[in-house]
Amino acid sequence: MIKFLDLQKINAQYADELKKAASEVIDSGWFLMGGKLTSFENKLANYVGASHVIGVANGLDALRLILKAYIDLGVMSAGDEVIVPANTYIASLLAISDNHLKPVLVEPNSASYNLDIDLIEKSITPKTKAIMVVHLYGQVCWSKDLEVLAKKHNLKIIEDNAQAIGAEWNGIKTGNLGDAAGFSFYPGKNLGALGDAGAVTTNDKALAEQVRALGNYGSKQKYVNEFLGLNSRLDEIQAAFLEVKLNNIDAENQYRRKLAATYLNGITNPDIQLPVPNNASFQPEENTEHVWHLFVIRHKRRNELQEYLTQNGIQTLIHYPIPPNKQLAYQELNHLDFPITNDIHETVLSLPISPVLTEAEVATVIDALNRFN
Repeated sequence: MIKFLDLQKINAQYADELKKAASEVIDSGWFLMGGKLTSFENKLANYVGASHVIGVANGLDALRLILKAYIDLGVMSAGDEVIVPANTYIASLLAISDNHLKPVLVEPNSASYNLDIDLIEKSITPKTKAIMVVHLYGQVCWSKDLEVLAKKHNLKIIEDNAQAIGAEWNGIKTGNLGDAAGFSFYPGKNLGALGDAGAVTTNDKALAEQVRALGNYGSKQKYVNEFLGLNSRLDEIQAAFLEVKLNNIDAENQYRRKLAATYLNGITNPDIQLPVPNNASFQPEENTEHVWHLFVIRHKRRNELQEYLTQNGIQTLIHYPIPPNKQLAYQELNHLDFPITNDIHETVLSLPISPVLTEAEVATVIDALNRFN
């Protein structure tokens, strides 16, 4: 069986370093808000290019805390609207509604799967306070037009960077493009912890201080609680693990690009729609670097194709089978209809791609795909 993602093999590469890092934390007797967290935050800040990094418990909390901090700082208030792509994972919406804000769904670009920047403005109202761009599947969602639009309407741009660490737009890394960004280090991500973990990046000092306080029970000083906060902290062991793996993220992303290029050049089945490496609406002078967190194809008989690949020993996943506005959790949005989003969710299939997938395995996948009819 060609696994969709072999986490055991991925982490085995770092076994000695990870065990050493864990031992150092255990021997230190310090498990929260210590030196390992500070060291990882500093190295991630240097990598992304952001002034501030705050380690938090997971990617959802990263987005929740950004929005909560903006509310506390008076930038937003309950009932305000945040534009978000209709085809994103539900976590993007949960962060918005959890803060009593309203998610306003906008269709994606059918080629890139990212938020269609050309469709945003018609959804802006006096209640709109932010645009949440999602760098879906590891591809940058950004353009100069987006920057102009946000400035014109005085909107914050929040990056959901859960899937795109290391991706770049004009030499600037995702996580340092907008006003703030949320990272996920879920084990299956390009930079994955050995458990849940996340981070917030920003160049806004006031926002960074507020996020850090909110994630620590609303406290800047122990037992002095200034705000209604949460318990959302990146622990020392996960910070230590992530620092080990951060050293190799660029090499692993580059290998993903090599595998993606092999897929793109090798899949010739005319019924399979291949991903487009750059957003079709990007201007020629806007250079982007995709990090291929997922390699997502489309097929009108997606379920049949998935079953066929399973029978041929190839594991695949669907990201995602149900759009957020059709989930029971968002019954108030069930009446909305997004044709592009619906088509995407009904036809997408994610192929294996990872730092430990071999070129021979990719060739096997390609051969199976080309034989499907």
